Amino acid sequence: MSENNIVNSNAEAQEPTASAEVTATTNAPVAAAAATEVPVVAAKPVEERIVTAHDDFDWSIDKRNVTPYTKEEKEKYDNVYDNTFVTITDSELVKGIVVALTKTDVVINIGFKSDGLISLNEFRDTPTLKTGDEVEVMVVEKEDREGHLHLSRKQARITRAWERIVEVHKTGEVVTGTVTSKTKGGLIVDVFGMETFLPGSQIDVKPVTDYDQFVNKTMEFKVVKINETIKNAVVSHKALIESDIEAQRAEIMSKLEKGQVLEGTIKNITDFGAFMDLGGLDGLLYITDISWGRISHPSEVLKLDQKLQVVVLDFDDGKKRISLGLKQLTPHPWDVLPETVKEGAIIKGKVVNIEDYGAFLEVMPGVEGLVHVSEITWANTPINAKEFFKLGDEHQAKVVTLDKDSRKMSLSIKQLSEDPWSTIETRFPKDSKHTGLVKNITPYGVFVELSPGIGGMIHISDLSWLKRFNHPSEYTKVGQNIEVIILGIDKENRKLQLGHKQLEEDPWNALEQTFAIGSIHEGTVTRKDDKGALVQLPYGLEGFAPNRHLFKEDGKQIGADETAQFMVIEFDRNEKRIVLSNTRIWEQAKVEEKEVARKAERTETDNARKAVKNIQAKVEKPTLGDLGALAGIKEKLQQEEKGGTPEEPKQ
Repeated sequence: MSENNIVNSNAEAQEPTASAEVTATTNAPVAAAAATEVPVVAAKPVEERIVTAHDDFDWSIDKRNVTPYTKEEKEKYDNVYDNTFVTITDSELVKGIVVALTKTDVVINIGFKSDGLISLNEFRDTPTLKTGDEVEVMVVEKEDREGHLHLSRKQARITRAWERIVEVHKTGEVVTGTVTSKTKGGLIVDVFGMETFLPGSQIDVKPVTDYDQFVNKTMEFKVVKINETIKNAVVSHKALIESDIEAQRAEIMSKLEKGQVLEGTIKNITDFGAFMDLGGLDGLLYITDISWGRISHPSEVLKLDQKLQVVVLDFDDGKKRISLGLKQLTPHPWDVLPETVKEGAIIKGKVVNIEDYGAFLEVMPGVEGLVHVSEITWANTPINAKEFFKLGDEHQAKVVTLDKDSRKMSLSIKQLSEDPWSTIETRFPKDSKHTGLVKNITPYGVFVELSPGIGGMIHISDLSWLKRFNHPSEYTKVGQNIEVIILGIDKENRKLQLGHKQLEEDPWNALEQTFAIGSIHEGTVTRKDDKGALVQLPYGLEGFAPNRHLFKEDGKQIGADETAQFMVIEFDRNEKRIVLSNTRIWEQAKVEEKEVARKAERTETDNARKAVKNIQAKVEKPTLGDLGALAGIKEKLQQEEKGGTPEEPKQ
């Protein structure tokens, strides 16, 4: 019978009717089913439901009279079927056999229900791949959306590579990798088929700027850092170099001794010294141990990559520090000082250091002498060594003291010439006049040099007869010439007392009459403060007006740079002081006006008295009218004497 003519009588027999609900079925054959009465439940009000075809179809009934398996048999055969295939889970690593190769894919049999396909691109590292080869793959999915087995060789390699990377990170094992490309900040390295990062700072112990030179190179590395979360690893080539260097360092340090002479190469020069490579171990050659003489920078005598013999001065095993010396390989210059360098000898030296107290001259490398400021010149005036000396200049000097044991030498420049103070009275007698050079100015005076080694000071009060200066710089400047007169000689202390105003006669004697007390002069206020004002007067004189004497008649004060009339209220020739007043002028004028008015009143009173006496003398017998007139005049006189005003006579 063809398949198209098969009729499922079982299905027809089980079609539900509209009037009755089937409540039971049987798993027996059709004949048994026909003989069995099917009880019909009486119709009762039930909820009507929609019944679709085959809802109650029993798929376990076979109409072909085939005896079905029992439950035990079915479980047995299911186990036999399942055991013919391997049991796998997603993300599991398994071994597979290449069963076929296509132009794009590789067919892999892992013993599962179906074979898996892997892109041929994942086997680019194995160009000799052929059928029958065994490969390790990862089960990505047992069944993808299309029901296919999804495998990946790439994921398997990455997983295995990561496991090995984690292992070597723990053990510190050295791995080999190939630099595949350059990236920002470093290089990408293939280790075990997995990409890792090599930072630029971990390529070499020396700074690297050209990363391209390492691309496609195979090198050894150490895994220095891993990230389990994102499966990322950082490798280092520098760590291998450092470990080798550390081994060399340990070997060198174990053989080091103080005083040992080693050969090294200068690898870096700094302001404070030079670092030398001693064959895997660095040492520092400090600037003071390079030369017995003074040098300002190591580059003056050393060059990069220069090879030198040096001596070990000190070392620290814990800190791996080695102090080296170069000058110690030659004798100390003080120990081989020439016999020509002795006390009293005249030598030449170069200025290598300048301090406030003097300068150091280098007689020969490593041998220096001090020229104290007191040994620069015979003059007793203060001198600044930094103004007299310049670094690098050469000077001749006389050796004053020499102590080889303490390695000290004192030098003198002034002793190269005769002491000018020995003939001071002859060359610069008292009251003699000279021209000198202003060398220094202080708040209390001016230092003047008359000749090399000879000088003195002009006190600020001896600069001018007429003016008072707050500072000598208001009168003269350093470097200017000035006329002086010798006021006194102190040969023992090598001092001259000089004067400038004494070149002229004291004008205060002649001006005493001109600026007599009460005289009025025109003056200009040059400076004003809380106490008063300085007033510039004729003939170059200056006077002082106290604040209370600066008020004008309108109540305002005279201001700075204002010109006005001033009265001399005090003149002190000895103290060279003039006190002035503007207020006194107008106050005195008012007093004089009052005095004139008083005199006029007195004159009028005197005339009235004389008139009364004349009338009394002419009249022998006064009449009543005369007596009245006389009484009025008398009353008026009495009122004036009392300071009052006489009342007008009543008409």
